[in-house]
Amino acid sequence: MPAEISALPADPTSTAALAGRGLRMSAIDATDDAAVRAWVEADARGFHDGAPTDEFLAELRDDFVLQRTIGVFDDTLADPAIPIATVAGWPAPVTLPGGEVDAWAISAVTVAPTHRRRGIARAMLEGELRTAVEAGLPMAVLTVSEATIYGRYGFGPVTWASRFEVDVRRAGWVGADAPGRVQLISREIAMTTARTLFDEARRATPGDVGIVGHRFDRLFGAPSDAAERRKRRFVRYDDESGTPRGLAVYHVSEDPHDWSAQILEVDYLVTTTDDAYRALWRYLFELDLIGTVKASLRSTDEPLTWLVANPRMIRTLELREHLWARVLDAPAVLSARTYGGAGSLTLRVRDPLGFADGVFSIETDAAGTARVAQAEASSGPLIDLPVDLLAPLLFGGVSAATLAAAGRITERAPGDAATADGLLRSARQPVLTTWF
Repeated sequence: MPAEISALPADPTSTAALAGRGLRMSAIDATDDAAVRAWVEADARGFHDGAPTDEFLAELRDDFVLQRTIGVFDDTLADPAIPIATVAGWPAPVTLPGGEVDAWAISAVTVAPTHRRRGIARAMLEGELRTAVEAGLPMAVLTVSEATIYGRYGFGPVTWASRFEVDVRRAGWVGADAPGRVQLISREIAMTTARTLFDEARRATPGDVGIVGHRFDRLFGAPSDAAERRKRRFVRYDDESGTPRGLAVYHVSEDPHDWSAQILEVDYLVTTTDDAYRALWRYLFELDLIGTVKASLRSTDEPLTWLVANPRMIRTLELREHLWARVLDAPAVLSARTYGGAGSLTLRVRDPLGFADGVFSIETDAAGTARVAQAEASSGPLIDLPVDLLAPLLFGGVSAATLAAAGRITERAPGDAATADGLLRSARQPVLTTWF
């Protein structure tokens, strides 16, 4: 892979396919300010955002050397410089149960409404998959605005995110005390602390993805939005030795009906110990003048439920899939994670695009380390599944027995799904804590 990801060319197969439809597909030159501005304009238009300001463009500017940025152009238009479709991709580490892989992260997928149903999205997405394979990356990942699109390209949902609110005055804290201390810190100190904390927490959290570019800075208030940044507050938990173990970013908004019961929204909370988790949530719950605490992109299995006397005061506002993943090199990904002890399992993966199609035998030892081989046939426990369900099983967030009951996967013999669950289920629910 080149030192600068932006040097990767557009996929030649997709470029040729779109050229046959009168469209031009090309990588954006990261040093061409006019081309970058036009691409950002198209991306914003695709998501119904406002036109990018100079400040916002400056915020994004450094990202373009960290990613391969693709535009599709219709040179017959009145304004041919603005792409009619966009996509971007870059390598990022993704955590699996007991391991990790480098994946191709895909973002900014848009197609102008004037050019839909011409195969543009398919050309772009399949081009991204081929790029990942050429770069030696065994998986592709993305977050989505629509959940009905990406299964056709072999992606499946591997993490689910909860958004909830808590009536903190009625919840009643019952969690154990934490021996360290909580302190308010500046934005600058918070950003420095978070770089270490985030990486440590990500490596322990299946489904979490390394943050690249401006997305990290935006956790602390967008540099281009001074009003938003001024609202952010930062609080850190240090253990008894003074080592930072957790960080919360939050802002407070007024309840128009009761100024003494304002609304606190958690923008980002990362912890690397149980003590830090308890201490920071307790701090947020016990602030003066706060009646409601809201949080999003949280695990579907939050320990918070067991830290309050009245869990009914935690009200789920939304539960949705968040990270989608697509396996491209099955042996590489199957070998990268650990398993639930010694055992054997065979997976028959059906991949219409051919990347991960095949029969794969998994033999694990008592430590959960796997030996994976591609085989023509096998005996013993076997699961037959489409490729879009391979990643959900590998991240350990869904039960094979559940998918078998839904008719989405097939057991060779009764009990094979239970065998698969014994090996594949994760002790920690997968979660992605950011957007990309």
